[in-house]
Amino acid sequence: MTKTTTTIFATTFEEDTYKGLTASPKYLLSKYIYDEKGDKLFQDIMHMPEYYLTNCEYAIFKKYTAEIATIFSGEEQGFDLIELGAGDGKKTKILLKHLIELEQNFTYIPIDISQNAIDGLVKNLSKEFPELKVEGEKGEYFEVLENLKTYKSRKKVVLVLGSNIGNLLHPKAIEFLTKLNQSLHKQDLLFIGFDQKKHPQTILNAYNDTTGITEAFNKNHLARINKELGGNFNLNAFIHWEVYDPESGTAKSYLVATEDQEVKIIKLNLHIKFAQWETIHTEISQKYDDTIVKWLANEAGLAIETAFSDEKNYYKNYIFSKKQK
Repeated sequence: MTKTTTTIFATTFEEDTYKGLTASPKYLLSKYIYDEKGDKLFQDIMHMPEYYLTNCEYAIFKKYTAEIATIFSGEEQGFDLIELGAGDGKKTKILLKHLIELEQNFTYIPIDISQNAIDGLVKNLSKEFPELKVEGEKGEYFEVLENLKTYKSRKKVVLVLGSNIGNLLHPKAIEFLTKLNQSLHKQDLLFIGFDQKKHPQTILNAYNDTTGITEAFNKNHLARINKELGGNFNLNAFIHWEVYDPESGTAKSYLVATEDQEVKIIKLNLHIKFAQWETIHTEISQKYDDTIVKWLANEAGLAIETAFSDEKNYYKNYIFSKKQK
């Protein structure tokens, strides 16, 4: 592998791609899978029968809507409902509809790394719930967390749904939860989804469907490099591979080179050699149990208020508050 001494990058996408593909072993950050095509592929994944996470959390929202709404509301001055990684808002819409019917005073603030996702969600919400106050924002988690500190005029509830926190290994998850905690005030709440440990095959099937949607999603990172950075990845020369370690609860996604090859990325002035069966690590999806979640919360200075689970206990939504000293 040869690389230049260029260190000036026009975007964080360029910089992170350079760092990941010149590292050993190679990796790419999963957040860059999400462009217009990646968003569509993830919507397709959420509708797969193997991908249980969406349906489990949807069932929780359907069953416990009234209880959740009661916990969130109750402040005279109303509250701000802030969702990190909002996506298409399918599950959140159940709660939004109920809060509107209760005539609650609140503003919904969906935040996502994908401008395409935010634009689509805000447009759809304006049609479905014209009376809803919506303030959509594009941003990465840690950038947004700094801004959350300014929301202090009234109660705020922060939602982190789906498998978002599962993309972080435990040390990073503690860092993320700690920063969330630092943005909270006494009356504020966190509502976070944690995919639970279960039969290993069920987990593997969720990230390795037979129709190839997950593979196309994973490879979209390479397609985006080709499109935006002038790369010449041959997507057919890589296969998607998923592994799950039931001891650590970590599922990992890889792209594996099926042949020796050399890739050029024009905007990075970079040539990268791949040996046959060399890997690019693209994503993790962490699985949890009550003991792990309690430990993560305690390390981050949070207290568990309550939790809601689907019928199979495949998935849980926990409500946290700032631990009082």
